[in-house]
This record gives sequence, C-alpha cells and structure tokens, in this order.
Amino acid sequence: MAGRARRRAASGWTLAALAVALVLLAPSLTVLASLVLPASENWAHLRATVLPAYVANTLWLMVLVALMAGVIGVGTAWLVVAARFPGQRIFNWALVLPLAMPAYIIAYVYTDLLAFAGPVQSGLRALTGWSGGDYVFPNIRSLPGAAIMLSLVLYPYVYLLARTAFQRQSAALFEAARMLGARPWRAFLRVALPCARPAIAGGLALALMETISDFGVVDYFAVPTLTTGIFRTWFSLGDALAAAQIAAWLFLFALALVMIEMVSRRGRVANPLARDMAARPVTLKGGRAAAATIACALPVLLGFVVPAIVLARYALIEGDPLVGRSFLDFASNSLFVACVAAVLATALALLLAYGERLHPTPFNRISIRLATLGYALPGAMIAIGILTLTTGVDRALAGFAETYLGFAPGLLITGSAAGLVFAYVARFLTAAFNATHSGLEKIHPTLDAAARSLGAPPGRVLRAVHVPLLRGALASAVLLVFIDVMKELPATLLLRPFNFETLATRTYRLASDERLAEASTAALTIVALGLLPTILLSLSIARSGIRPPAPPSDTAHANVTPPAA
Repeated sequence: MAGRARRRAASGWTLAALAVALVLLAPSLTVLASLVLPASENWAHLRATVLPAYVANTLWLMVLVALMAGVIGVGTAWLVVAARFPGQRIFNWALVLPLAMPAYIIAYVYTDLLAFAGPVQSGLRALTGWSGGDYVFPNIRSLPGAAIMLSLVLYPYVYLLARTAFQRQSAALFEAARMLGARPWRAFLRVALPCARPAIAGGLALALMETISDFGVVDYFAVPTLTTGIFRTWFSLGDALAAAQIAAWLFLFALALVMIEMVSRRGRVANPLARDMAARPVTLKGGRAAAATIACALPVLLGFVVPAIVLARYALIEGDPLVGRSFLDFASNSLFVACVAAVLATALALLLAYGERLHPTPFNRISIRLATLGYALPGAMIAIGILTLTTGVDRALAGFAETYLGFAPGLLITGSAAGLVFAYVARFLTAAFNATHSGLEKIHPTLDAAARSLGAPPGRVLRAVHVPLLRGALASAVLLVFIDVMKELPATLLLRPFNFETLATRTYRLASDERLAEASTAALTIVALGLLPTILLSLSIARSGIRPPAPPSDTAHANVTPPAA
C-alpha cells in the first residue's frame, strides 16, 4: 500500500510537470496554428512584397553575427587560456562584461558618437580641415552596423563556453600535434578547435537566438527583419493573423538553429585521454604580447567601457527629466515584473526538473525539453501567441458574462501584468531550468532512496533534501531570469498594460525620439543591475573549469604562439 501511494504521488508530480509544459507550449502552438488558417489579403501582399526582404535580411544578420561573434569569442577564449600576456588575468573575467549591456543601448550610443554632428566626425573634421563632402564615413545605421552592435554584446556567449572547453582539453593532444611538426595555427585548427566544437556551437546558437529575436537594434537602424515585420504588421496594418504568420517564420528559424546545434554535437569530440588538463600557457613577449592585449581589450572597450562612459556622462550632465517619483515608478515596475517572473520561472523549473527526475521516461523528457524551448523563441513570437490566446479567452468570458450575467466585463486578461509575466516565464524558463536541472543532477539518487525508505513522500523529499542542497542553483536561476527580464524589450512593448512603463521601454521610447541624453539614466540603471550578476556568472564558470598548469621554467615552448583574435 505504501509503495502504491508513493507511485501515485510520483505520478502526480509528473502530471503536474506535463501540465505546466503544455501551458508553456500553448503560445508557440497558437502561432504555428496560424500557418494552416486561411491567408488574409494583407498576408498575400506581405508575402509577395516585403517577406522575402525580411527573410533575406534576417539570414544575412545571422551570418554576420555568427562570423564576428565566433571570431571574437573563440579567439579571445584561446588567448586567455593558452597564453600569458599583460592583463590576461583581468581579461579572463572582463571579456564577459558586454553581456550586461543590452544591444539596443549600445546601438543608441554609437549612433550618437558616429553621427555627422557627433564627436568622432566633428573631431575628424577639426583635425583635418575637411568639410562634409571631402570624406566618406561608414553609415552605422545599416545591416552591417546592426551586426557589429549585436556581435559586441553577444560574443560573450561564445567566449564563456569556448573558454571552458579549452580549459578542459588535454595538453597532450596539442603538444602531440606540435611534436609532429604542426605549426601553432595548424595545431589550433586541427586539434583544439574541433575538440571545442560542441561548446562553440552552443554559444553561437545562443547568440543567434538573441539575434533573430532582437527588435531594438534593427528597428532603430531601420533594417527590415522578421521581428520588425511583426511589429509593423501588428501596429500599422492591425492584422494579428498576418503578424502571427510572420512569427511562425521566426519559429522555423529558431527550430533550425536548435537542429543545427544538435547536429553539430554529433560525433566523437570528447577528450580520448583519461586526464583533462589545459595546454601549458605560453608567455608572450614584445609585439606578440601587445597584440594579444589589444585583441582582448578591444571587445571590452567597444562593448562595455565606451558605452558605459558615454551613458554616465550623459546621465550626469542631463539625464532623465523625470528622475524622482516618475522614474521610481519605471524602476519599480521593472523590478516588480522581474522579481515575480524570476521566482515563478524558478519554481516551475524546479517542478519540471523534479518531475523528470521521478519519471525519466523518453516522453517526459521530450515534453519538458519542448516546454523549455522558450529561449530559442523570439519574444515577439511568444507575445503574439499570448495575445491570441488571451484575446480568445477574454471574448469567451465576455460572451458568457453577457449571456448569463447580463453585463460585459471587457478585457480581463489581455493587456494585464499577468500576460506580461507569462511571456517572461515562457521566454526565460530555459535559463532557470538549466541551472536547476544541473543542480539536481549533482544530488546522488541514493539520497532520494534513503528518504523514501523512511516513508517520506516525493514532496517532502523535495523540501527536506533537495531544496537545501539546491540553494546555490536556485539562486543562480533567479538571478539569470531577473537579468534577462530587465533587458527584454519586444515582449514588453507588445504586452505591457497601458501606462505601464519599464526601464527598457523608457529607454526605447526616449532613444527612438533621438533623446539619448535623457534615455541614459534608464539605460545606465539596466546596465548597473546586470553588471554584478554577469561578473559572478563569469567567475563561477571560471572556477568550474580545469586550472591550467603553471608555465614551464625553461623556454622550450617560447616560440609556440597561440592564434590571436
């Protein structure tokens, strides 16, 4: 009887996890269902005119970001792991700082810096005596410019995973290639890079998922992509079905990225040796040391230091005119939805991870993985799905109330903070689930068996055994979701209630009106809130890696130079 009761309790947890997975999948399934609905005249017009340009620009943006973020991330990761040069210890954690800087914020900063009347071109004309027609200056507000802005803040995804992969590689592999006569570049390309391929693919997949979901940069730079097409179709044409059908194309892009990442992980790329130990770092001198320092310093300077200095200067000189009670409302709105979404996402992630632990069947695993696909889905797509769902529910409730209760309640769910929090949870549950699931995997099953043998049901095992051991993982999950919600823009613009401003929407609204100095206060607040967790994340991952051995006392390997970024 006791065993049957325990099985029923475990089945209850599993059913609850599957129910949560189904609810979180509902917005995506709603968007996909739009593909089989009859096409409207607007959709036929969009498909014949602007949709090819949306798809082409999205693809080109992905290609450029993949190239630039890959080169910067992999190159700097290899340098800080395989070489010793001035500033190497600082760059080991500083290279992740741009992750705290939202892409749309640095887009506003560099547009202001590089504009014709900005300080860069004004200084160039003052220095050379040229006039406006005497030189050609690259236009930052273009597709390549958007790719550069996105690459500067997304390369840390590649850097973090590639650095860990390089730290866990065996020194014997790289040194064997060198003993066989391979030059440093060839040994890097034929040995180190293939072994790190799964990690690099994972980092690139994350960067590209952020790329296809970006709205702030491409909208400000007037680059028509699938994401901007969703907003234009929704707000300009008022066609929710056509916007959902464009969002379905975004889902196909996200699904393709997930499939490409899964395929890239196939094959035997694990370390064939029993011992993991990074290659001996080489001490660089002279010009090589200077080149390595510059290669690692540029991404940090361009992706974090310069934008932070510009924002701080603007905030001190002018800043937001609503600093005071109104600005505190913006900050409190952001903190409220971020805290609620972070706690709720972590709680649901714990439920899903524990349900999978109780019944690790293939069906449960696939269902939960689909439910945690949200990070691969653009915020605009999830917002469209939620709007479609909530509008249908509100209409059904209004019809019921009018028929049986004699009054029309209006919209109850659509345009509420609840819908906004739902979008955040569906979008960022992946981060909370990964942190929680990783923590659960480190808890040995014998602890569960011991507690269950003493008669504890699954719920009590979770409260008394797992939660105390998962405090660090749960704290990381809450922190990661909190930071992502603070920076999220597309879903917030589409789903926020009327007169509900957050720091992200405040920054977007002011910067879109070319009021960067006023937007600097909200932008700097977002960066400051994301800075400390970003540093802690980098240090945590660095500690989890394999510590490289000390450099040799002799100079036998002094001529081995790792490739620079």
